[in-house]
Amino acid sequence: MREPDSEVIQRVLKGETGAFDVLVQQYQQEIYRLAYRMTRNAEDAQDLAQEAFVQAYRSLGSFRGLSRFSTWLYRIAMNLCLNHLKSTARQDPSEVDGNLADQRADSLATLLAGERDRALAEGIEALPPQQKATLTLRVHQGLSHREIAGILDCSEGTAKANYFHAVRALQRKLQAFQKVS
Repeated sequence: MREPDSEVIQRVLKGETGAFDVLVQQYQQEIYRLAYRMTRNAEDAQDLAQEAFVQAYRSLGSFRGLSRFSTWLYRIAMNLCLNHLKSTARQDPSEVDGNLADQRADSLATLLAGERDRALAEGIEALPPQQKATLTLRVHQGLSHREIAGILDCSEGTAKANYFHAVRALQRKLQAFQKVS
């Protein structure tokens, strides 16, 4: 059975620094996936995930427990990702997830699926950072609007609006593919 995060945190705060490894093991994949979805770069995602855990460890004493540890950790990781996106040039969205479509050129359906996937990747990359973050946290992490608001330090209404606008922008981007399908 998994030890509750609050108990692990108390062990770390009492000086059992190795106990933090339990939290790293518990959340490492989720934080990496979040960073990868935001940056679309494996090396950057690895670095950002590692930095998120370093910052969490250094700031653990300031964690008040008003939210779940995972929400607090997501917020740290998301802030790092947003700062990273602001400081780096955008990558070519067509390079995102190279295996999105089967590369068989003889199939019209495969070709259309590949074009749709590229258009979706371009649409996600073109979203403003807050909308992209909200979409990622909602769709890929399955978080509620309230949890997203806590992570992004905004109101629940703003989180809902960012999600709504992100989905609308992607719907507009994919409208041409809905007519062909």
